Amino acid sequence: MSEDAEILFEVKGGIGLVTLNRPKALNALTHEMCLALNAQLTEWETDARVKAVLIEGAGEKAFCAGGDIVKLYNEGRAGGDYPYHFYRDEYLLNTRIKHFPKPYIALIDGIVMGGGVGVSVHGSHRIATERTLFAMPESGIGLFPDVGGTYFLPRLEGELGMYLGLTGARLKAADSVFAGIAHNYIEAAQLPALKEALCAHGFSNDASAELDDILKGFATNPGAGPIEEKLPQINRHFSKGSVTAIIDSLQSDDDPWAAKTADSLLTKSPTSMKLTFEQLRRGAKLDFDDCMRMEFRMVARVIKGVDFYEGTRAAVIDKDQSPKWKPARLDEVSEADIAAYFAPLPDGELF
Repeated sequence: MSEDAEILFEVKGGIGLVTLNRPKALNALTHEMCLALNAQLTEWETDARVKAVLIEGAGEKAFCAGGDIVKLYNEGRAGGDYPYHFYRDEYLLNTRIKHFPKPYIALIDGIVMGGGVGVSVHGSHRIATERTLFAMPESGIGLFPDVGGTYFLPRLEGELGMYLGLTGARLKAADSVFAGIAHNYIEAAQLPALKEALCAHGFSNDASAELDDILKGFATNPGAGPIEEKLPQINRHFSKGSVTAIIDSLQSDDDPWAAKTADSLLTKSPTSMKLTFEQLRRGAKLDFDDCMRMEFRMVARVIKGVDFYEGTRAAVIDKDQSPKWKPARLDEVSEADIAAYFAPLPDGELF
């Protein structure tokens, strides 16, 4: 495979190596990358040489900053079906990673957002470094925290998942480990030595346990992060029964953090806010495959709507940070409006 390909594959020792290779685009996922990775994982599932898979991003800035949002915007606005196919195949990839029968190691070095979360957080072994910056910022562009966010966010401690999904708050390394986004903290300078140790290791029958032992030899303590201290407040406010109740609760708190958080929620798409709230409450009761099936129902409606394109325009295209949401207010989004996003798809489900 050419070294300038968007995604690179190599087998070295017992490790199948994957490199997301678009460093200038912060390794953002394209449709072609999703298809290629899915096909390669399918092959490696039954390849006796491959005892584990390791995925990383090229460069030092990002593991993967998300999907190729500009192409999704341009194709969707033009009325093409690219967004439909992209999300379908991305979600199928997320599902393959979740069910991958061998250890799957994600070196989350740098920015990891959106689609990058989908190709890392469902893996069995997840490594943060001092450069890790995690977020699910979709609610700010008229979308919702997808790529399996329906499953993993409600399973974080307390109401942390609801907080992250609604606010798009960013977590650095210590907070990512505390939250369970990552399992281990390893300094970025140690990653080449870690890869070398993994590729040189002669795996026996319990590759996962052997990986755990190797990772422990490189892991250090990232220290405490601010989110642990804020968790009681997060739990108190984000356990409320609706987005409006969450905002009211935050606004009644005299802590400047609460006021700032409430103000942030009020800038986001009202539809996305209510959609995300319902998504995460439902997701807490569903298995992974049902979560992905539900996300595909949701996104199939989102890409036919208005807010996703308006939010992307304001944040990424024109960068004026002044989206004009439709509807513009939470009280203008009805329960029936939200329920329609979850209805079965007449043209076929994800699986």
